[in-house]
Amino acid sequence: MKRVFRVLPLILLTAIILGLVIPTTAQDLPSVSAESCDYGGELLAVEAVDALTVKFTLCYPDPALPSKVAFSAFAIHSADHLNATGGGGEAMINNPIGTGPYKLESWDRGNEMVFTANELYWGEPPIESTAILKWNSEAAARWTELQAGTVDGIDNIGPADFAAVEANPDFKLYPRIPNNIFYLGINNTVAPFDNQLVRQALAYGIDKQRIVDNFYPPASTVANQFMPASIFGYTPDANVIPYDVEMAKQLLAESGVPLPIETTISYRDVVRGYLPQPAVVATDLQAQLAEIGINATITPMESGAFLDAADAGELSLHLLGWGADYPDATNFLDYHFGAGSSDQFGDKDPVLTDLLTQAGQLSDPAARLELYLQANNEIANFVPMVPIANGGNAVAFAARIAGAYSGPFAGEQFRVMEDPNDDNIIFMQNGEPISLFCNDESDGETFRACEQINESLLGYELGGGAVVPALATEWSANEDLTEWTFTLREGVKFSDGSDFDSADVVASWAAMWDAADPNHKGRDGNFTYFNAFFGAFLNAPPA
Repeated sequence: MKRVFRVLPLILLTAIILGLVIPTTAQDLPSVSAESCDYGGELLAVEAVDALTVKFTLCYPDPALPSKVAFSAFAIHSADHLNATGGGGEAMINNPIGTGPYKLESWDRGNEMVFTANELYWGEPPIESTAILKWNSEAAARWTELQAGTVDGIDNIGPADFAAVEANPDFKLYPRIPNNIFYLGINNTVAPFDNQLVRQALAYGIDKQRIVDNFYPPASTVANQFMPASIFGYTPDANVIPYDVEMAKQLLAESGVPLPIETTISYRDVVRGYLPQPAVVATDLQAQLAEIGINATITPMESGAFLDAADAGELSLHLLGWGADYPDATNFLDYHFGAGSSDQFGDKDPVLTDLLTQAGQLSDPAARLELYLQANNEIANFVPMVPIANGGNAVAFAARIAGAYSGPFAGEQFRVMEDPNDDNIIFMQNGEPISLFCNDESDGETFRACEQINESLLGYELGGGAVVPALATEWSANEDLTEWTFTLREGVKFSDGSDFDSADVVASWAAMWDAADPNHKGRDGNFTYFNAFFGAFLNAPPA
């Protein structure tokens, strides 16, 4: 790896003092690179071409790169702030410095976050000078708060409340398409789930339709593969495992595993669009599995601890889900089952990872779909998890709130909303953010908070999935999609008054990519999104 820091040589410093002009050379510009692609990841180099130009060189083509870099897990941070905090610690993860429309005013743990307008924001200033983020895990409680007028909007309407919101003229429902997946995760390194027949029995033994009919809101659907139909890569002809209790019992008998099987079902008690009633769904699954000879103890966990344990491969059966970050199979399949995915499901399936690697590097949609059909069939056979539901969900706002909308691929931006009654927007979501350094997070509630403060090179259109300019105004690629050049926005400042330039981009990506970088710290150091999207860390210590 090579890295060049912004250090002024004595000659250049003297020239500045004397008023001389010396052209910037490549040696003055920061970069981070691998010696070769042998380390196993997608990135070969990230380099500043000049103060407002950054080039990404890849080891192989990636047609989804713009969608990836637009995601909030790849927000750009001040190089100075990264260096001052070592990329972690209280000052970094709870006191962000960003280029976004708001800045953090206060975080009252367990209660609320208060954001105030960033007076240095490069774009249109927020309509309301203050945004307040609250949380409550109970859907009914959030709806009560909205009716009482103590909040202006709420996330994830409870299944029983859709009709009530729609019938009340004081409120407006903003549905989201069911672009998510709820699944029963299975760790194949935990006996007896290291036996493929046992995992297949689980898939046959779950009545998905019963769960959707009883516990999900309108527009929800049964999931037959690990992505909803709205995502490119969904293949209607893929193999589907039907509900068949007798087949489940037969497979368990063939597995040779003694019955009953004793296990646990872990979940986090946080309502999400893909899982509107966690506790009752867990209880129903417990009852269904008991019918085929699997006795499961239900174990609720705190959200952050649950996600960390899942990523580390410390859970056996667990309830989790995924909402689309962008509408491509790489976001669902590569993140969860690709070469750089976490240990959530245990040992990876080499057949599957090879198919995903091939599909992710092709630009021809038809050729990609052929591979995704094979990949979806392999998932149905290998059973790293059981897909259960695509959850219909919605946000609701007081009808008076102008500019309200639902975000299918990112959290709602409060900057575009207006309350004629006061000078703030108050929104209540399902859970408390874990930290405010989202490069090292994977939680939707956390991302919504970060997205008010920090920005990535690109972004998503409000209410849609199209990639739009953000900190970069233009981007382009060479013919084989292995070199991507981003032109940065001029005149952008961080909320502390420091200037944004290409050095901040390189420092931010180096902190995520390079395990040897002094700023590769974060909250727990997993940088799960980076590893899943880009295959491997540079200079990672031996496993």
